[in-house]
Amino acid sequence: MFSVLSYGRLVARAVLGGLSQTDSRDYSLVTASCGFGKDFRKGILKKGMCYGDDACFVARHRAADVLGVADGVGGWRDYGVDPSQFSGTLMRTCERLVKEGRFVPSNPVGILTTSYYELLQNKVPLLGSSTACIVVLDRQQHRLHTANLGDSGFLVVRGGEVVHRSDEQQHYFNTPFQLSIAPPGAEGAVLSDSPEAADSSSFDVQLGDIILTATDGLFDNMPDHMILQELQKLKNSNYESVQQIARSIAEQAHELAYDPNYMSPFAQFACDNGLNVRGGKPDDITVLLSIVAEYTD
Repeated sequence: MFSVLSYGRLVARAVLGGLSQTDSRDYSLVTASCGFGKDFRKGILKKGMCYGDDACFVARHRAADVLGVADGVGGWRDYGVDPSQFSGTLMRTCERLVKEGRFVPSNPVGILTTSYYELLQNKVPLLGSSTACIVVLDRQQHRLHTANLGDSGFLVVRGGEVVHRSDEQQHYFNTPFQLSIAPPGAEGAVLSDSPEAADSSSFDVQLGDIILTATDGLFDNMPDHMILQELQKLKNSNYESVQQIARSIAEQAHELAYDPNYMSPFAQFACDNGLNVRGGKPDDITVLLSIVAEYTD
């Protein structure tokens, strides 16, 4: 029989062994972007720029990496409003809040909420609507925190399989949840959701996990199996490799969007809703491709 002392030593070794296996390294996201506006011009990620009516940002502050995408609602153009102004201003505001440290990594909904209410109080008039998706990596805790409002979204891929994904939020077919600012007196006539209605999630990530964050222009034109095919070509975590795959995915989605004979995910969804639709869905496309890597200054 084991003595109490011997048993205690075994327990101590097991505990210490478990602690020694804990990964104390900080993680980070290596992120690259690519996108297209519907006018066929490929976008370049620069501060204040958009891919068509889409917008995005990538920012860091201390122990967190944060990124986001937003899709401006194109219908505002019929009323003389540039839809990219709302999505672009929303993403720039989120980016500024992150860089100023005015956020909690575990609460990406808070980033979206604070940014939206700043827009509502903006002295410069702003009208429009957009969807939004925010992704936060807590470097020390190795956890991903997400907030998604509407039909933009994200996938997390591990070992060639989708292990996490956002839930699409739709009021009805092709009418996603959205943040809006309406003209004075017309608030009730414009569809507008609260940022607190965003679907949120938190989960652990591992080194080598791939995170794809994008607007619906990608997901409406490329099913999972096509996306996974492209992601299998990502062999390391250096920026150039990530950028190459991000470009490949965006370019393929852009080509499929203009194929009239292709049964796209959007066309399939339309058929499921009783509409006779075929082909890709021409749309702005924004892709942020990230891989979880060991943090280096």
